Amino acid sequence: MQLVVARIGRAHGIKGEVTVEVRTDEPELRLGPGAVLATEPSSVGPLTIATGRVHSGRLLLRFEGVTDRTAAEALRNTLLIAEVDPEEVPEDPEEFYDHQLIDLDVVTRDGTEIGRISEVSHLPYQDLLIVRRPDGSEVLIPFVAEIVPEIDLEEQRAVIDPPPGLLDDSQAEIASSREDS
Repeated sequence: MQLVVARIGRAHGIKGEVTVEVRTDEPELRLGPGAVLATEPSSVGPLTIATGRVHSGRLLLRFEGVTDRTAAEALRNTLLIAEVDPEEVPEDPEEFYDHQLIDLDVVTRDGTEIGRISEVSHLPYQDLLIVRRPDGSEVLIPFVAEIVPEIDLEEQRAVIDPPPGLLDDSQAEIASSREDS
């Protein structure tokens, strides 16, 4: 099974390094020197990581055969894809691979059926579960412990505790209005 583990950003310096937007909780495992990664677009790869380092909080990688800024800049926005055994699970029991979450049934604590997870969206500050409802509409659920307290892979379900307004706009609580001031 293939998992997107990073997206290549801007070139850094003149020796072929690139910044990387990490999309895995295991960068030391997936993005270490010697790792061979498929790419999207596929015509760019596969790429083999020559070196990696952290600079000012950003991961910088250099790939074999990429020796200057021009070649590094040509890789911008390329997705890096690792081949992962589908039976492999993250070391931390509170972490999940996207493929483990897709197609889980989503229910509230009281058992009300909400829908099925159709996609996991990785945003800069948090992940979102995209849930397709039985009527075909979608709801976006922030993938945080307060809202998604339980993932049960054996039962194939995600239990959510949605705040007012997350599932139904008519239940939203208004914190303040302009007329109050």
